[in-house]
Amino acid sequence: MMTRPQQGRTHRLTRPSIAIAAAVAVTAGVVAAAPDAKTAEPTPKLSLIAASTSVTLDSWKEDPGVYLDLGTYLTSENGAFELKVTRKSYKDPVVATQVLRKGKKTTAKALPAGLVKDFTGLPDFAQVSVTDAAGKTVLKQNEAFCPNNASGRIRPDAPANSKYPQSCPVNPFTLGSVWGVENGWASNTYAGYYSKPVELPAGTYTAKISVTKKYRDLFGIANKPQTVKVTVRERSWDEESAAAAPRGAARKSATGHAGHEGHGKTPEAPAASAGHDAHAAHGAPARTEAPAARTTGAGPTFNVGHGPYPPAPPALPWALKKESLQRQAFSAAKVGDRTGQTDGSRQAPGARPNAKRPTGKATVPDVPKPDLRSLPAYGITVSDGYEEVPGKDYLAFSANVWNAGPAKLVVDGFRSPGKKLMDAYQYFYDAKGKQVGYTPTGTMEWDPRPGHEHWHFTDFASYRLLKADKKESVRSGKEAFCLANIDAVDYTVKNANWHPDNTDLSTACGQENSISVREVLDVGSGDTYTQDLPGQSFDITNLPNGTYYIQVLANPENRLKETNHKNNSALRKVVLGGKKGARTVKVPAHDLVNAN
Repeated sequence: MMTRPQQGRTHRLTRPSIAIAAAVAVTAGVVAAAPDAKTAEPTPKLSLIAASTSVTLDSWKEDPGVYLDLGTYLTSENGAFELKVTRKSYKDPVVATQVLRKGKKTTAKALPAGLVKDFTGLPDFAQVSVTDAAGKTVLKQNEAFCPNNASGRIRPDAPANSKYPQSCPVNPFTLGSVWGVENGWASNTYAGYYSKPVELPAGTYTAKISVTKKYRDLFGIANKPQTVKVTVRERSWDEESAAAAPRGAARKSATGHAGHEGHGKTPEAPAASAGHDAHAAHGAPARTEAPAARTTGAGPTFNVGHGPYPPAPPALPWALKKESLQRQAFSAAKVGDRTGQTDGSRQAPGARPNAKRPTGKATVPDVPKPDLRSLPAYGITVSDGYEEVPGKDYLAFSANVWNAGPAKLVVDGFRSPGKKLMDAYQYFYDAKGKQVGYTPTGTMEWDPRPGHEHWHFTDFASYRLLKADKKESVRSGKEAFCLANIDAVDYTVKNANWHPDNTDLSTACGQENSISVREVLDVGSGDTYTQDLPGQSFDITNLPNGTYYIQVLANPENRLKETNHKNNSALRKVVLGGKKGARTVKVPAHDLVNAN
């Protein structure tokens, strides 16, 4: 069923992971020339800079609040700034290590225990204080910093592309991440639309931004705060609605297939009317997009995942945003990597299938294979059937199946003329990337429902609700999936791809007239389906109160060949209560992860 969006559920940052295309020119002269290689320090030199001395921010009458993108960046010279963030298991705390590279030599420096508590970035990294025209302090707060945030080069001889992922994952069951600012690059210190807006009336202000002392001491950052003049202007969508129609059309194209309502929909499960951007009809032609409600998934420049909401716009470098606002109306519809834009928000293309279905004897060679694993369920909530299915109660949840590698999962589907189903084949590759084998692995089916419309690979995963004795009580009807690299689950595993393709569902899973399609789950990435979607729920109407376990089971029929079939299941304990029409659920912490 499609549940209505729940307040307080786990959210995601949206998803990127693609090669960075070009450079952003930050204000000339703010960064000194690169030091001579012979005298270069063995560790990266980090500096806080401001791309502009002044910014103009909008507060909208219909949705008051200012997103405090002040255009400040952390630069890295004398080498890349790199952090490896991991946890051994959900019973162990998150630990962060700075990776130092000099030539072929690599050393590691452990960050203080407890400094980093999750995978969303360095907490309390920047301090921001804002004073009004009279000199009165009206705002003072600390902000987290994701080194993988929107970034660009600060000098022309810096590497053309950053090797680091884009965004810091916020999935509560993330296992490992890599954060970094490439040598000669700068990363926006602003948390984008994943920080809360602040209340600032229209007027002029002065903002002072600095790196907090603990990080200055830890990384050797000079105490050089940046000062930025801020103009807040109040605007109204209604007053600027004249251009809404053409802009709305462009936006529809950018957000793709309107949220993919209907993933694995079961006959008894209703689809709610959520799944559109509440502000789409108000589109003002010259404003930064208000953020859309967020679903669970990965990071700020990833594309929309298996959820009913469009992706939030990325935090663009201010130098770019200023230029964009001057040249044209800025909107999410125009976001994408191109000359001068390197935030990674373009839709990563889908992989092309082979020209024709495989022939010859099917073989499963002794080469590296994927390792499919499940994350525990999260985003767990209960709801009734609303007006669509009155008298029903549902337990909804988000789920993720990911690939721990060391090889990516590659499945092609081929359709014979007149056939409704595609025949699916899994491919195998040697160390040089040459295809050396294949095996039939079931089918792919077309989902024709409006707003969904792509090919699902069948028997990829299964959801089951187990009783306290861990015997099956209810099974979800969903077992078919469009595979896409939505979540960065663990980018520290062997052969993890920090820039996977197949991140956008409009390109990853084909069209109705496709005769073939390739679906890929790359190493380190996972495929997330959020609690809002059909099939992401169990009918609990007639279940007694008590303890249950949500089981997410990857590769339930073992159709796919993988390195280990014994780690495919994950359980999440839930306790049902209440009465019919008003059921409740309590979700105990899963070891150290206390997220519903």
